[in-house]
Amino acid sequence: MLILTAANVRKVLPMSEAIEAMKKAYASLSSGTAVVPLRTRLPIPNSEALSLFMPAFVNSQDGNALAIKVVSLFPNNPARGLAYIQAAVLVFDPETGQAIALLEGSSLTAIRTGAAGGAAIDLLARKNSKVVAVFGAGAQGRTQLEAACSARKIETAYVYDANGEKAQTFAKDMQGKLAKDIRVAANAKEAIQNADIICTATTSRTPVFNDQDLKAGTHISAVGSYTPEMQEVPAETLQRAKIFVDSRFASLEEAGDLIQPIRAGLFDESYVHAELGELVLGKVSGRESQEEITYFKSVGIAVQDAMAAQVALNNAHKMNIGTEVNF
Repeated sequence: MLILTAANVRKVLPMSEAIEAMKKAYASLSSGTAVVPLRTRLPIPNSEALSLFMPAFVNSQDGNALAIKVVSLFPNNPARGLAYIQAAVLVFDPETGQAIALLEGSSLTAIRTGAAGGAAIDLLARKNSKVVAVFGAGAQGRTQLEAACSARKIETAYVYDANGEKAQTFAKDMQGKLAKDIRVAANAKEAIQNADIICTATTSRTPVFNDQDLKAGTHISAVGSYTPEMQEVPAETLQRAKIFVDSRFASLEEAGDLIQPIRAGLFDESYVHAELGELVLGKVSGRESQEEITYFKSVGIAVQDAMAAQVALNNAHKMNIGTEVNF
């Protein structure tokens, strides 16, 4: 069995390759060649935590992939000096079922989640997009910015976080590495009023910006709001946006951004334009005007982990990275 640490994963899963892997993952899901059950949620009451079990089998042109990710969300971890998200990905040989690799899952999750937003940006954002706004200065926000800069020639990035100190650290760490100019926004309006692309990566239960501050032609990649109680994007924005999702089934079960407006009677499930994989397959239209607002909702699905792990393992073998152990 090959073991890849967090540092290993970051070396063998470059963002540009991860973005292309996400397009293939979504296409496989939408074409019906992937088997992806809704993730199993295991509450851990004593720690106010949650573990998610996410298996997937993918049949793609690049070969089959079989994997399961276990990701745990422990809100008390930061106070202990530990990461909020703990995860591991176990990969199996799809022909024999033999366990062949174990990958550190938090880094893989951050990269593939960023790549999901990046795939949507590449497919839906205006080609001349130069300004991005990132909500959330955590690990997910960093890979969202990396993905945006990979998909478009970003010149200016605004970051906004309820924790101003985290936002300052984010800007300092990322300055010069991606966008030419990274600024800490004093408020949500400053962050989005000139943004061509908005990436939301928070656990907010209320919208993180006001609809009236959004300019025409903006693309939104929303990767937070992974429970019915969470909501990052205003319902008014969704009412006038063309909506894409990673998985219709999963997003309508889990995404508060969609569930809450539907429950309020503002629109129904048919208002979702398409899965992103349908756009990759050429089955539906994407952006149709420079003024159109496009929105992509990702709750995260196991097919992403399986395809990201496949890319990581292929590169690890080529680059002779990782530790082999008998299992």
